[in-house]
Amino acid sequence: MNERAPALWSDTPTATAYDPASLSRYAPDPAAVELAAERGPVVWVPDAYGRMVPMPKHLAPLPMVRPEPRDLTPLPLLDPIAQRFIGAGIGGGALSAGVGYGIGEVINAVAGFSSGAAMWIALAVLAWRTPVRAIANGRSGSTVHIRKAVIKRNHFHG
Repeated sequence: MNERAPALWSDTPTATAYDPASLSRYAPDPAAVELAAERGPVVWVPDAYGRMVPMPKHLAPLPMVRPEPRDLTPLPLLDPIAQRFIGAGIGGGALSAGVGYGIGEVINAVAGFSSGAAMWIALAVLAWRTPVRAIANGRSGSTVHIRKAVIKRNHFHG
């Protein structure tokens, strides 16, 4: 055997050998007595299969924190802010439709005025101004003298 080996591995009876099967490291000696007052409190917790198993209280997981109660009062069908948005959208659409309809009516009136009404207005102004011109010139009325002369001459080019 190697002379430089530690004493733990030597064959001498004074050294204790390593025994992996020894349970004295994990289990208490049979003569040891454990009193109930020396043991800490034990709680029962569910394991992965739903069975209740004992566990020292200091090793047990913390209990789940109870959530705060929710407010269960009924809410309005539509949110008040959403109601404002809907009202603004409907009102804006009605305003736009009204403005568009009004502009269309103005354009139609201008088109009708330019095609027919302007002629009638021009005739009315002309008829209204004609007697004023006659009075301003000193005449008593609007008499028109027509002189027609017919001259016939016979020519024979023969």
